[in-house]
Amino acid sequence: MDVDELERLANHIRRRDLRAVFEAGAGHIGGEMSVIDILTTLYFDVMDVDPARPDWANRDRLVLSKGHTALALYVVLSERGFIPKDEVSSFLQHNSRLNGHPNRVKVPGVETNTGPLGHGLPVGVGMAKAAKLDGASWRTFVVVGDGEMQEGSNWEAIMAARQFGLDNLTLIVDHNGLQQGAALADTNDLAPLLPKLEAFGWTAREVDGHDIGALRAALSRDAVTPGRPTCLVAKTNKGHGISFMSGNVAWHHKVPNADQYATAMAELEGEAG
Repeated sequence: MDVDELERLANHIRRRDLRAVFEAGAGHIGGEMSVIDILTTLYFDVMDVDPARPDWANRDRLVLSKGHTALALYVVLSERGFIPKDEVSSFLQHNSRLNGHPNRVKVPGVETNTGPLGHGLPVGVGMAKAAKLDGASWRTFVVVGDGEMQEGSNWEAIMAARQFGLDNLTLIVDHNGLQQGAALADTNDLAPLLPKLEAFGWTAREVDGHDIGALRAALSRDAVTPGRPTCLVAKTNKGHGISFMSGNVAWHHKVPNADQYATAMAELEGEAG
């Protein structure tokens, strides 16, 4: 796919995510909107995966550590062919396998259960180390929220990844500046993140998390520094694409009413044009 096609697909995924949140009456829509361009770029351009063989040994791995945005992942997986597209309508329904947090036992394409923040990167370090031990070429990608970077377990994993020379590991920080109930700056302000990662010996870059062309380049194998793990600090907007949600902490976990839903869908459909 070229960049224009990827952008159109990402916007389609936003509309499907919005509809699913509205129908289910629940969802972490703000963070889902901020991470969708990243997930779309990974699954449709960067990662080597095979929906027909979700357990293929040489597949690239994605760990969505910010597991509360599982719906965004489910929609991406449905578009990529891992699960039926119409199954998205079952999100949070009784006996649905599409729970509020991803479950690898239930959903093809999900690599590990996530929900407790600060766990995904340590798991990703283990995956990347396993690939090194096997002499395998597959890569591991971990997506975390910026508020999640307040967890000490992440910084222990960051130290370990550099010690092990895990250049097959890429950490992507969805840096929208907001977390549940407050701004990052008003909670435990870790910004700027870039020099902190560099101080730990990582190759770290800042990128516009809604610029798919820039994401493609930054996530390519050519951008990897041999012997060093990579971190992308992706600057994003919580609620991206929807005017009244964008940058608004209230939309961390909130459901639009009928009028808000119509407005949001119209805005996203306008972007599609």
